[in-house]
Amino acid sequence: MIELIPAIDLIEGKCVRLTKGDYDQKTIYNDNPVEVAIQFEQLGFQRLHVVDLDGAKSRHIVNEHVLRAITSKTNLTVDFGGGIKTQDDIEKAFDAGAAMVTVGSIAVTQPELFIAWLERYGAEHMILGADVRNGLVSINGWKEDSTQELLPFLRFYVEHGVRNVLCTEISKDGTLAGPATALYQQVMAAYPQLHLIASGGVSSTEDIFALEQAGIPAVVFGKAFYEGRIDTRQLLNTQ
Repeated sequence: MIELIPAIDLIEGKCVRLTKGDYDQKTIYNDNPVEVAIQFEQLGFQRLHVVDLDGAKSRHIVNEHVLRAITSKTNLTVDFGGGIKTQDDIEKAFDAGAAMVTVGSIAVTQPELFIAWLERYGAEHMILGADVRNGLVSINGWKEDSTQELLPFLRFYVEHGVRNVLCTEISKDGTLAGPATALYQQVMAAYPQLHLIASGGVSSTEDIFALEQAGIPAVVFGKAFYEGRIDTRQLLNTQ
């Protein structure tokens, strides 16, 4: 069964969603993300994806206090990303209760450092963030495109032991336009050993079932849930 991972994106301690990563296209869904996390747990979800959008913009963790509040009030397995640029950032995230951290930009700009972290903390605690725009991996809160093409980028890290990859198609994110299923299938065909987390564009329960049918191991969704487009009972009853 596909792993279901609801998302909470944070700006100024509030639960928000952006469209295509644009900070000027922001919708606030709840002033209290802890309440949202508790709701996810009560619905029956076991995993949560938390993104520190302030951190991604500032290039250091900003909302670790919200992460700590979520992990202290729920039993959700939380992965945390956004603004992780140093070992101190990683330590803060783990100290605040994260089970896993998502690292993207550093893997592009400082591969030796990311590999050192992979060896230090273990592949089971590290998620490689591979956010894609026009076929290239994007960095620093999606504000810059690198010159790295997705599949060679992934190949390098698979060879260094990466198991978990979060792949966001930026042009789809927050649009409710449907996920980039063909892209994720391409990744799985090349690297079937990966635990690939599809992210971006999910608009409905049917989209999630379609990803499952396509053989995608996991999915992150946010806006579709907040907009009432996800039938959680139907999803969770199939688990």
